[in-house]
Amino acid sequence: MSEPQSAPDAGPSDRPRRLKPAQLLFEPPEAVADPEHFFDLESIEDPRELLARSTELALAFRAAADRATEFQAVAAAQLADPRRFDRLSTAVIAERAEWSEDYAKKMVEFGRDLLRGGGTEE
Repeated sequence: MSEPQSAPDAGPSDRPRRLKPAQLLFEPPEAVADPEHFFDLESIEDPRELLARSTELALAFRAAADRATEFQAVAAAQLADPRRFDRLSTAVIAERAEWSEDYAKKMVEFGRDLLRGGGTEE
């Protein structure tokens, strides 16, 4: 096995470099049955490879969590939309999502911003 080599220096940049997260795949049922099994990380013996793969997974999970939070916010904003005949209060949204009511209000506002095209800067 060859030694890992560092990537060439990309030089100065105005924007921070974005890493592409690893693709999240569902594990097969037989893997889920083993509590020690986690995306086959336990079978990686080389610590360099283990660090690289576990870092990819951590970044992928963070990206997935951020994206899921954005979808939660959009859904909350849509459910709280006063133009809907079946509009829900922030208290009901909070209960359904297992949030505090204050957090639900913030998520509704965040969702409204996303729906207006505000989004988050990265």
